[in-house]
Amino acid sequence: MGILRIGHASLRVMDMAAAVQHYEKVVGMKKTMEDKHGNVYLKCWDEWDKYSLILTPSDQAGMNHVAYKVEKDSDLDELQRKIEAYGIATEMLPEGTLPSTGRMLKFNLPSGHEMRLYAFKEYVGTDVGTTNPDPWPDDIHGAGAHWLDHCLLMCELNPETGVNKVAENTKFATEVLDFFLTEQVVVGPGGAIQAATWLARTTTPHDIAFVGGPRNGLHHISFFLDSWHDILKAADVMAKNKVKIDVAPTRHGITRGETIYFFDPSGNRNETFAGLGYLAQRDRPVTTWTEDKLWSGIFYHTGEAVPSFTDVYT
Repeated sequence: MGILRIGHASLRVMDMAAAVQHYEKVVGMKKTMEDKHGNVYLKCWDEWDKYSLILTPSDQAGMNHVAYKVEKDSDLDELQRKIEAYGIATEMLPEGTLPSTGRMLKFNLPSGHEMRLYAFKEYVGTDVGTTNPDPWPDDIHGAGAHWLDHCLLMCELNPETGVNKVAENTKFATEVLDFFLTEQVVVGPGGAIQAATWLARTTTPHDIAFVGGPRNGLHHISFFLDSWHDILKAADVMAKNKVKIDVAPTRHGITRGETIYFFDPSGNRNETFAGLGYLAQRDRPVTTWTEDKLWSGIFYHTGEAVPSFTDVYT
């Protein structure tokens, strides 16, 4: 019962043609449809639902909402009751509000980020099918991302005024949405301030993450690749296409993931993420990173700060 996995992210882009080219040619997604409002829908080759990314025309970058898929439609009613009992307003959007998608439960996290939950999205199948499938399709292109893996949301953190939206989001996500905590960063005297958290519903190190900053926003959406070799190939693809790379290929201490960060043409940060990291389970001890080792947690190889990584987001 409840949330299965991330379903899609809806991003605002300022140049639709450039954005579509980026997500197709660089990330390796495929356009599956475009609606009458000019919104474009894309999926990765190893995804079976109709889309995992929505691009909407806008005059500024950023995230409209992130959506997670639940196991069955009745879960939406139960989760609506739990969320409203927690004190957060909800709205049940009717089937068809988004194309090829059933009804959606809409609400805002304590940080203000919009989240939606849904049970149904049109099944179109992976590019290799389900009967005697090949390990990859013949027409794989760009980085060849398998699927949308997770998102990281920036949440207002101001200890001087007592504002900590990281802790508030984490409490809500674990107590109401039934995520479980896998890793955290604690800062301040005695590590009393929870400054960043990574949470899971699947067996990967995180399906969503919350990190403290001066304002709420989107830090990145992440796409899964198989291996370190694929991360390096993705960097080559980005270089060939003159993509702005934020952080060159490296490893995280947190989650142990192999990574590269880069920007779409509108300035929304993307990540390609590889490696299992570890098997996330509810009884696995939470990994805690302290303030003095923060940057080793973020970039394990150098342990050095990259100011753009924390200061720049949409």
